[in-house]
Amino acid sequence: MPGKTATPAPTTQAGAAAETRFTEHTPQGRLTAQRGLYAGPAPIVSKDLYAELEWGSAVRERAVITIEPASKVSGNTYFGRFPASYWQRWSTVTEVSVEAVVTGTGLLSMGASDVEGEPRVVAAEQVADVKQTKVTLTAQLDKFYDGGALWLDLETEGGQTLRVEQVRWTVEAPEKIRPTAVTICTMNRADDCLKNLQALAADVSSLETLDAIYVADQGTDLVESRDGFEQVAKDLADKLHYIKQPNLGGAGGFTRGLYEVAGHTATEHANVLFMDDDVLLEPDLVIRMTAFSNRAANPIIVGGQMLNLFHPNQLHVGAEYARLNTLEPGQPVEHSLTTADLLGVDEETLKPNRQERRLDAGYNGWWSCLIPYEVVQATGYPMPFFFQWDDAEYSYRARAHGFPTVTLPGAGVWHADFHMKDWDEWHRYFNLRNSIITAALHSPFNLNLLSRVLLAQLVRYLLGMQYGLSATLIKAVEDFLEGPEILRDGGVEAMKEIRRIRDQYPETKRHKATDVPGIASNDIGIINSAPRPSMQRLVLIKRVLDRVLGRSRFGLGAVPIDEANWWHIALFDTAVVTDANQEGVRVRSYDKVKMFDLAKRGAKVVQRLRKEGAAVQEQYKRAMPELTSRENWQRLYKL
Repeated sequence: MPGKTATPAPTTQAGAAAETRFTEHTPQGRLTAQRGLYAGPAPIVSKDLYAELEWGSAVRERAVITIEPASKVSGNTYFGRFPASYWQRWSTVTEVSVEAVVTGTGLLSMGASDVEGEPRVVAAEQVADVKQTKVTLTAQLDKFYDGGALWLDLETEGGQTLRVEQVRWTVEAPEKIRPTAVTICTMNRADDCLKNLQALAADVSSLETLDAIYVADQGTDLVESRDGFEQVAKDLADKLHYIKQPNLGGAGGFTRGLYEVAGHTATEHANVLFMDDDVLLEPDLVIRMTAFSNRAANPIIVGGQMLNLFHPNQLHVGAEYARLNTLEPGQPVEHSLTTADLLGVDEETLKPNRQERRLDAGYNGWWSCLIPYEVVQATGYPMPFFFQWDDAEYSYRARAHGFPTVTLPGAGVWHADFHMKDWDEWHRYFNLRNSIITAALHSPFNLNLLSRVLLAQLVRYLLGMQYGLSATLIKAVEDFLEGPEILRDGGVEAMKEIRRIRDQYPETKRHKATDVPGIASNDIGIINSAPRPSMQRLVLIKRVLDRVLGRSRFGLGAVPIDEANWWHIALFDTAVVTDANQEGVRVRSYDKVKMFDLAKRGAKVVQRLRKEGAAVQEQYKRAMPELTSRENWQRLYKL
């Protein structure tokens, strides 16, 4: 809840310059690549993601672990592993050390795996009756090219107790350390944003490479209105730069960090780390991503991984790419873990779910993504997309300039599960429009294939009685055909207009299941779906004919979201469908007039796309340098 207005941190109202001058730092000793932690940043996170008790007993705290007699704890876990394969492939580092301060008696050993996950021990040290003694184990990064990781195991025998703290994985430091700025884009998620600022402030003494934090607040419920903001501003001191600006979507919020760093850097060797406002943050992510960037052989985009917030043991995807010409983002790279239980085992191999094989990513979501300033110099700024596909477009553009994206295992944040977000929302407009623009810029842009994809989507939406979603698709294609001018204001008017359009369609509105307009709650019973048809094309034709002739099998029924497929929904006059977020229902009712109108409009605009698409593609390509320029973003920020 909003509290009293706090004394603001260093603030820029869409205009004033920040004071930070980004310069490279001289390292003080070895570079910390990641910390050894034994508990997560919140109680909902399982400690087994950090260290697994194989037998016996142990007390696992955030930065300290105490091993009881006759016990073993393994760091062969998501956050416990050092991603050796990625360091060998992308960095100039040839060896890594794990350091720990140890008290008591026991065995410390450095484990390693290969591409198949087979374990081995590469270094070990037995300690006896030591007190606050530093132990260092070292491994060569020379047997991990295709896959594998390193980790620290701790073991005691009967009568032995071992306390381990200050665990650090270190590599030789570069001559100079890159300055890094974290950029958080936020809009009306003040409490979530404040929590992440507090998490960074609590760990700021360990985040040695972090020079600045930019908060681009684009909302009306401001972060600075919260009671805790004044204290976090004091804790972060001159590192925090709180900027209030017009709502330019995620693209405008994140780009502000690039804009500010570029305007206040004395070196091209600087990093900007994008971070969502509503994630559960593991602050060690900053250490892991910045260290990796500091020792990369060449500048690369470093992506953090996403874990599912509602299911904290699940990894969303190991690495992903987009099928651009068919408008399909979020495709798992081959051999990638996908919605994987990190505490479980693979059903086929019966081996623990670990990302052993090194993967090449196509792009990385901006829930956490580090972009070196050299990439901005060569590639330009993000497209003013407002929302959706800005991350994919930027990575594919950067790759064309010689800057690949690397998704780094073990650098993870928790973000709300994507499968629990409803597809039928206003942002689907930006998803569709921006995906077509991205395909025009970075794919062969086969218009026959693209037209088939869009028509197939439209038919499914119409059979599913999603008339507002159909109108959303049509508007997205129409606006693409308007050309680059549609991006001139950064998407502000498009957002207003698509919301206005969708407001005309009743099924776009969410209701409580016990309060559905015009339908008695007790009259809504679940009608389950048949399995996916084996002959989908014939079933599709039959459903279309039934719809044209006004025939249906069911008058009214409730349909769970996982069964709300076109072949099932097309059997109803009225279907009460659960939202993907499980917070309510939508009422989809058959409307022959709307169906025919939208079908005609959709067919017409797709035919336009087939004829005019190539010419419009050239318009976007010509306009891209100006759209992604610093001057364009300066204009949008009204600076």
